[in-house]
Amino acid sequence: MDMALQPAPIPALVGDEAQRARMLRHFRLGDRAFGLDFFTSQSWNPVTQKFGALPAIYGTVLTSFIAMLIGVPVSIGIAIFLTEISPERLRRPIGTAIELLAGIPSIIYGIWGLFVFAPFFQAHLQPALIDAFANVPVLDRLFAGPPYGIGLLTAGLILAIMVLPFITSITREVFDTVPPVLKEAAYGVGCTRWEVVRRVVIPYTRVGIIGGVMLGLGRALGETMAVTFVIGNAHRITPSLMAPGTTISASIANEFTEATGEIYTASLIALGLILFFITFIVLAAARLMLMHLAEKAGT
Repeated sequence: MDMALQPAPIPALVGDEAQRARMLRHFRLGDRAFGLDFFTSQSWNPVTQKFGALPAIYGTVLTSFIAMLIGVPVSIGIAIFLTEISPERLRRPIGTAIELLAGIPSIIYGIWGLFVFAPFFQAHLQPALIDAFANVPVLDRLFAGPPYGIGLLTAGLILAIMVLPFITSITREVFDTVPPVLKEAAYGVGCTRWEVVRRVVIPYTRVGIIGGVMLGLGRALGETMAVTFVIGNAHRITPSLMAPGTTISASIANEFTEATGEIYTASLIALGLILFFITFIVLAAARLMLMHLAEKAGT
């Protein structure tokens, strides 16, 4: 009776051997698929089992850069307006409206971007940008090609709108921590409002501003659904910002459920790992920057 209750050792050994064999097979497949070419190749062909991460990495970095380039100045400007310029009766309604943007699901941003913003962008803004920079060196390549409406620039603009409430809210909160005596002293020696903001408010709160920017950058790097709707999902690198592209998160969301074969699935998992390392490096660099600023302020 006791012998019948004991687990049989042979199936366990067989299971261990099968697991080892499966792990070894995945290692060999990974060695074939994840060499240096995986990071430098633009090929993404499930039929021939050739995969390259470079277009997705390029799209992730570029769309996040566009979002920060547009979103950070606008967010800081809104925070300055709400704390230094806006009448008291308008501060709460405007601040609440901006904070409500953070609660909108990303898929709503994507649907709005695809059906509202992209057609408007295609019909009015993209042709104007193409004509304006047609004869300007370098910029003529950045704003070249047919106006698709969707593409890298569209995705960057949608991301800028999405990160705006996060950066604005944090920047506004840290601006409110500036002691009034410092601003009053600056006004007392004849500083203008802009000089008070530039020489007193921003230096006093720069650590908090950087923290808000890094929070927005983390949101932009990992955003999936909104970008998937408007970026075009093309695995190629082109100099034009108007052209379709892809990001790491968009590639995973689009293809993971349809991935057939171990190399295909492993390639998508590797893309997720790359995104993890990119985010980790960015946040680690931000942490080191904040530590350096804190040490500099202490001295």
